[in-house]
Amino acid sequence: MNPRRSEASGATSIVELPISRWNEAAPAAMRDDAVRALEDGSVLLFRDLAFGLDASEAPFLSSAILASGKNVSYDASTGSLSPTRLDRAAAERLKALMRRFVDGTGALLAGVLPAYESALVVGRTSLRPVEVEGRSTSWRKDDTRLHVDAFPSSPVRDRRILRVFSNVNPEGRPRTWRLGEPFESVARRFLPTLSTRLWGRGWLYRALHVTKSLRSAYDHCMLQIHDRMKADREYQASAAQRMFEFPAGCTWIMFSDQVSHAVLAGQHALEQTYYLPVGAMVDPSKSPQRILERLTGRALA
Repeated sequence: MNPRRSEASGATSIVELPISRWNEAAPAAMRDDAVRALEDGSVLLFRDLAFGLDASEAPFLSSAILASGKNVSYDASTGSLSPTRLDRAAAERLKALMRRFVDGTGALLAGVLPAYESALVVGRTSLRPVEVEGRSTSWRKDDTRLHVDAFPSSPVRDRRILRVFSNVNPEGRPRTWRLGEPFESVARRFLPTLSTRLWGRGWLYRALHVTKSLRSAYDHCMLQIHDRMKADREYQASAAQRMFEFPAGCTWIMFSDQVSHAVLAGQHALEQTYYLPVGAMVDPSKSPQRILERLTGRALA
């Protein structure tokens, strides 16, 4: 079967791939289509690729396990889990679940996007057991508003943010998103309001431990775009966008620094973050960094 594309005028397209096993190797033509669509700013959807939980793991699908915040975070490189209300034995079982998700997403990317495999860096894993709809938060942290991802304390510099999501809702409820316009359209809209120079603040932020590494001019631009998108109510209402419900039992992949998105409703999802150097893309010119450099006429690394 060939990939199937779902489009809406001016908004992000969704490309469905008929992959139903985590370790399934996609045919060469499908791999080429997948990487092209992903770098163009589409979302790759695997409608029949579910991440299964066994009966002993069902209790983890509850917001009661959280000690604070809205997610449980796992770092595969250190084996550390963010604080929860679980006892030690239950926390170890949750770690095993999340480690299994890391392994599953790694196998999926190797089978569908092998061009990236040698360059991908594994980031954090998160379990999201809180209902999105009705959650109270500040405007800057309000993910029901269209935005592109940028991390205030963790600069990405010359790397892309690649994310894999699975809807594991046990009641069959979808995860409702809005998907916005292409990144270049976003950049052109907000670029006149941006400061593109840090003037030494990158070094200061790192010295004061505001950031974990040196913030680049590109990070500086992306953080401003993230904030301006969320703060602009008129933009939220008028920008080209579409609604989409990711059904329970599906998985999807996107470059979240490129795809304008908002999460309106849903509960119980797993997410895995990966980082990909811009230079490891098949076509680096399609990255947000290269787009911003072309529009500003200056290097932002």
